[in-house]
Amino acid sequence: MNAVTETTAAEPMSGVEIFVPLNKLKKSPRNARKVPHGTSAVEALAASIAHKGLIQNLVVEPEVKEDGALTGSYFVTAGEGRRQAMLLCAKRRTMKKSDPVRCWLDTENDPSEISLDENVTRTPMHPADQFERFRELSETKGWGAQEIGARFGVSAHVVKQRLRLGAVSPKLLQVYREDGLTLDQLMACAITEDHARQEQVFGSLYHNREPWIIRRDLTAANIPGHDRRAILVGEAAYEEAGGTIIRDLFADEGGGYFEDAGLLDMLAIEKLREAAAEVQAEGWKWAEAHIDYPHAHGMRRFYPEPLALSDEDEKRLEAASAQYDQLVEGYDSYDEMPEDVAAKVEALDAEIDAISDKRHAYDANVIAHGGVFVVLNHDGTVRIERGFIRAEDEALADPQPEGEVIDLETVEDEQAEGDEEVQDIEDEEVGKPISDALTRDLSAHRTLALRVALGERPDMALIALTHTLTSQLFYSYAEAGCLEVRPTLTPLGGHADGIEDTPLAAKANAAHESWVERMPRDVADLWAFMIVLDDEDRMALLTHCVSCTVNALRLPWDRKPRSLQTADRLASALSLDMAKSWTPTADSYLGRVTKAHILEAVSEGVSEEAARRIADMKKQDMAQAAEQLLAGTGWLPTVLRSPDSEAAQPSDAEALEAPTEDGEDFYAVAAE
Repeated sequence: MNAVTETTAAEPMSGVEIFVPLNKLKKSPRNARKVPHGTSAVEALAASIAHKGLIQNLVVEPEVKEDGALTGSYFVTAGEGRRQAMLLCAKRRTMKKSDPVRCWLDTENDPSEISLDENVTRTPMHPADQFERFRELSETKGWGAQEIGARFGVSAHVVKQRLRLGAVSPKLLQVYREDGLTLDQLMACAITEDHARQEQVFGSLYHNREPWIIRRDLTAANIPGHDRRAILVGEAAYEEAGGTIIRDLFADEGGGYFEDAGLLDMLAIEKLREAAAEVQAEGWKWAEAHIDYPHAHGMRRFYPEPLALSDEDEKRLEAASAQYDQLVEGYDSYDEMPEDVAAKVEALDAEIDAISDKRHAYDANVIAHGGVFVVLNHDGTVRIERGFIRAEDEALADPQPEGEVIDLETVEDEQAEGDEEVQDIEDEEVGKPISDALTRDLSAHRTLALRVALGERPDMALIALTHTLTSQLFYSYAEAGCLEVRPTLTPLGGHADGIEDTPLAAKANAAHESWVERMPRDVADLWAFMIVLDDEDRMALLTHCVSCTVNALRLPWDRKPRSLQTADRLASALSLDMAKSWTPTADSYLGRVTKAHILEAVSEGVSEEAARRIADMKKQDMAQAAEQLLAGTGWLPTVLRSPDSEAAQPSDAEALEAPTEDGEDFYAVAAE
């Protein structure tokens, strides 16, 4: 049938193809679709029309006035989306509003039925066919994601996703067509382009084919992008060295897996060695780079000594601090400040830190004979630990070491020799000394008097206790205090792998080192330091020392029920919430307990229904599934829970039934 060019005078003839100017086409009031086309759909149609022209013509009917006269315009019975797309093209000047549009004139059928029929009687293409066609366009036409996206009105990222899905094993795509795979499972398979590996992993999963399990198994030998080594090295440096990153196009920004773990380790060590070389340039004898901190190094450690600032630095520090406070007043963050103000504040902050760093410095002898450990922190940053002295360099670094880690037996031997020398001098000066028995007698009276006097001075008792704990925890001088209080510091690294590289351990270390920087180098000056501290600082130091001695370890060979009961009461009093610093993972808990324990955890933390869903899984799969289910729930195993305050306290009845001194249990308690 021949095409007819539309004119206002032409008599409407149904069943012919006509060309109508775009500006003469209107939305039909009898269009069945009441919810308008979405913006993305119109964009896609506009892109298609701009590159390929109008593939499917519009169906129209003439607009008629009340008196039956033609207006010259037409209502779009079918194709309203295409009309809107062409209007968008006209707006973007890729076509004119006067350009003719190919239409099919239909005045015989009901326009409402035609509109409904167009939207109902059609079968969309299966997504797998779409994915493969996109891949074919890329391979046969040589088009990139940008070009394909422009021709179909979708973003380049969406095109990349469809290309990746189209590159999945043809066998798995066919399974997807037959509804044997969900789209989420297919996206999980697309994390690697190795068809054999995709088929192997999918074939090995029988009952549980959750997408996260497929991703986990496909990337089991790879390093996730959030690993501390990956953060340190960076994607660009890794790829420049020839490494390949498996991109998960369906994950959040920053997703991906580093394929070569050996290369990543090598690059991380190289970067740490570069940092070690920079630190060694400060004058240290040696600097070692390690991914993990070498806790068993067995070396003595020395800390910076306090130094007085020069008058010039003091004045500059005071002026910079005042200027800084003036500039930041009224602002809560750098983001709220004008750019020039923020730049000045950052410069002042850096200057204040640089001057403040001059308040402490390592002894030149320690630097000349000591070294540094450069390690990888838990968050991917470089951690620098200075001031370690090897055994062969101890005498050269400090013939009379007075730092934090000092061999106690050596100190006691030297002290004993010193006491003998003093005794010899006293013998020479005053003649025959008094007897040992009399010395003990008199010192006993003095000790008693000291006890009574100290018992009447809480302020001085606080100083004496803090001095005794500090001398032992910071200087390892057990005899420096006269109180028979012996703190015990139990290292936790041997009881839980990686615990000393956690954020909580970093916080504890920072608190300890902040005090180390303030301590006098010689323990003989510690008492004077303690006296001049204000009450708030003194209490803070005592609090830190006491906290270092906490031991709530549950060890099979160390039965101490009353100590553990006290630890529970302390946890309740402190409102300790372990969920803030510990989460149940396959490595930390779930993979190290029985399946019954895993199901119990899921039942408590999520629901019994969730536990039933994973009950038939294998142990490893169950642990991984439980980790996902328990994430964010705050669930804790019994060992980590803090009992309620009321439950932790003995009842009045229990107190009345407590054994007396005449009872056998009294001696058992006393013996503990």
